[in-house]
Amino acid sequence: MLFLVAALLLLGVVLGTVAHAPLSFSVAAGAVIAVWLGVFALREHHGRRRGTSAR
Repeated sequence: MLFLVAALLLLGVVLGTVAHAPLSFSVAAGAVIAVWLGVFALREHHGRRRGTSAR
């Protein structure tokens, strides 16, 4: 429960920051995060296909 409260608090801080940031910066930051998550997903997928952990 404490983790959920902390996550919601962090989400509120981040969304508040994004509301005051320029749109181009927000879009660029979102693209970087999307690429990062995509790379992570691919590494996890390939790690599981080989039967070993990607760690």
